[in-house]
Amino acid sequence: MFRFLEYLEAERNASPRTVEAYHRSLQLFRRWAGENFEAWEHCEADVFRSWLYEALNEQLKPSTIRLRFAALRSFYEYLMRREGLQASPLAEVSLPRASQSLPVHLSLHQMEELLALPLRIPPDKKSPAWLPYRDVAILELFYSCGMRLSELVALDADSLRPGENCIRVLGKGRKVRLVPVGDYARDAVERYREMAGVQGREPLFISRLGLRMSCRSVQLMLDKYLRCSNIPFHISPHKLRHTFATHLLDAGADLRAVQELLGHSSLATTQIYTHVTKTRMQQVYRQAHPRASWDEINS
Repeated sequence: MFRFLEYLEAERNASPRTVEAYHRSLQLFRRWAGENFEAWEHCEADVFRSWLYEALNEQLKPSTIRLRFAALRSFYEYLMRREGLQASPLAEVSLPRASQSLPVHLSLHQMEELLALPLRIPPDKKSPAWLPYRDVAILELFYSCGMRLSELVALDADSLRPGENCIRVLGKGRKVRLVPVGDYARDAVERYREMAGVQGREPLFISRLGLRMSCRSVQLMLDKYLRCSNIPFHISPHKLRHTFATHLLDAGADLRAVQELLGHSSLATTQIYTHVTKTRMQQVYRQAHPRASWDEINS
């Protein structure tokens, strides 16, 4: 098992979170099998069907179940390629279909309200003067670039060089991509960076103690501003990523361009956003179809 995890990290360039998730899934199966487990090579399809049946009875989310079995399938593919295993027992196991929940996103008005909050709320007297400007820069970058939370906290001060309009983002699989940065986000980052004195290979976004911000601290920061807003639902950093993609598509952006900006390896992952761009679809239909009418569109 440990050679497989090393293979994921060294050869597949899997992220630490993916390696950890796959390791956890393999361990969960081992513990569930208990004394009946002899070796991975001796496991049969019925054993995995039983584990799947138990997970369904526990009403686990289809996405959780599919993640666990993705780890097992990948592990058995490794055993077939590297250890000479003849066939994978997972080939005979059918999984529940993945649910297609629509991504929650903010409206343009809600997004503008959120972006303005850090400089509207009276600052904590014990906080450094640059702290609200750091929060503005974080929110502006999320909305301007659509990056993942893990990508944002991993940024260094020189990821966005002065005067440049693109930021270097280290994404999944340790792939570096260049993402355009809007004027508002670029100016917010440069103002914060100058006030906080961060530069070079230092972390871009730091805590009050001067340490790199964690994913948890960014979520807590966002929660603080949500409590002061009129936004009626909870928002995670990932929902800001959804907002970025949805607003681009609503404005007519090409789906493949949005795929590149988000760092999705498959277009199918990006296509979920097409379900939330009804307004744009109606406008295109009204403008393009020779026999369209507003009554037809609204019926």
